[in-house]
Order: sequence, then C-alpha cells, then structure tokens
Amino acid sequence: MSGPTVQTPDAPHTPDGPAPAASGISGDSGAHGGGAPARLRQELRAIHALVHRDLLRLAGRRTHTALMLLHPMLYLLVLGGGLAALIPRASLGVGYQTYLFPGMLMMTVQTPAIMVGIRLITDRQSGYLRELLMAPVSRATLLLGHCAGGTMTATAQGAVLLGLAGTVGLPYDPLLLVLLLGGMILASFTITALALALAVSLRGAETFHTLLGLIMMPLLFLSGGFFPLHALPGWAHTLAAANPLAYAVDLLRRCITHRVPDQEAATGIEWAGRQPPLPLEAGLLLATGIVALLWAARRFSRPE
Repeated sequence: MSGPTVQTPDAPHTPDGPAPAASGISGDSGAHGGGAPARLRQELRAIHALVHRDLLRLAGRRTHTALMLLHPMLYLLVLGGGLAALIPRASLGVGYQTYLFPGMLMMTVQTPAIMVGIRLITDRQSGYLRELLMAPVSRATLLLGHCAGGTMTATAQGAVLLGLAGTVGLPYDPLLLVLLLGGMILASFTITALALALAVSLRGAETFHTLLGLIMMPLLFLSGGFFPLHALPGWAHTLAAANPLAYAVDLLRRCITHRVPDQEAATGIEWAGRQPPLPLEAGLLLATGIVALLWAARRFSRPE
C-alpha cells in the first residue's frame, strides 16, 4: 500500500506564481510613514497576496489537482469497497468504507499542505524567495502568508472529497459537513506549519523528499486511518499518542459520531485506557501548529 505522492511544484516564476510586485506585496512609498495602522495594512496585504498566489495556482492547475484527488478516491472506493466485504462490521463498529473516510480526508489535505514546504525550498533555490524578502514586510509575515495559503488550498481539496460522504453511508447533514470542514482546516494548518518548520531547517528539496519518505508512511499507518489503533502492538500506542495525524483522524471520526450516533467507530487515541476529550484533541492540534509556526518564524527570521 503506497502513501500519497508528493510532487515537486513548477518553477515559481510562472503565470500562476507572479513576482512580488505583481502580487501586491510591495507596498507604496508612504506605507512606513503612517504608523502602526499603515504597517498592519501592509503586512495583511502581503499575506493576502501570498494566499491569492496559492489560490491562483490551485485554480490554474486543474489536471494536477484532479490527479492529487484521484489517489484518496481510489483508496476509498476501490480499496475500501473491496475490504468492506472482508472486514466484519462488528470489528470496527461501522462499515470499512465509513471507517476509512476520515483517513482519506486526512490523506487529501496532507499532500497539498506538505507541498508548501517544498515550494518554500524551491523558491529559495530559484531566487524567488530573495525577491520576496525585499518587500517592506517582516519575514514572519511572509511565512504566515505561506502557511495561510497552504491551509486554504489543502482544505479546498479536502472539501471536494466531502462530496463522497453519501457513498460511504454518511448523511449530507449541514452541521456534520461544517464540523468535518472545521476539522480539516485545523489539520491542514497543523500539517502546513510542521512542513514549514521542516523546510526552513533544510536547504535541499531532495533532503526534504527523503525525510518525507521516511516519516510519512509510519505517520499514516499510526494515525488510525486504515485500521483501529487498538489492533497495534503496545509499543506502537506510544508512538501513535505522539502523532498529530492520529489526533486529526480521531477528531474527524468523533465529529461523525457526534452527529450520527449509529456510526460510532472503534476508538482511536487513548490515554491510560481513556479517550481524551474532543476539545482537548482540537486544542493539542492547534497548539502543535502554533508552536511549529512560531519556531519556523524564528528560524526564518535569521538572515540568509
């Protein structure tokens, strides 16, 4: 079973990756003379420009986006459909496709979120990042813009997969969809922040790819997305308890149970035999993302 394919993005100076001046990052000459409000507007304009760049890239690369979505869809419909006939419902509490759905949502948002880190490295290697750093905004703002753009594009792709909820036996309940969307936003933010924290520490995209190959498959299999965590050996439970993806998958699965009580799946993360409260899981995910982003901003603020 292969993990999600992470592809190296195109060169930054393309129609869907405009130069800083075209993006609106470079401010007017009077931005520095207007005090704190003008400075804040300048920083927000920079974040907006970077998010806009990522959304333009997403809209302009429809074939690439469709291929990225095809992978989790095949897992869900083909692998999930095939194993559903072999895995008894009693062992999971729900049908296997329903059980697999939160894991596939996570796989969908994971790949575009990780690609933000790859783009940061390739932007540095191509010289595009140096041009961005000439803009009259802080480096932390630029990093926040990259994180916001990656979070939005990853969530947008995950939202497409929500359209398959009915095929796995879930109702198109508006509140359920909102809860799942909120969970994906939180997971996308955390994964993007972790990817940026790794990217600012590395110089080469090859090293980044190698590390991803080493850690992504273990993180996926220890997330509870494919099979219940209680089926793992005892030593793996400790690793799963430190896995952010496991909390994200469990959060999505428990959102489903909250709105559809008859779809209560096997338990995920446990501390001393008890599940942590749902708000605590969400808080841990958010805290992990914030800490990773702050650490990345500190590293990124150092002169090249």
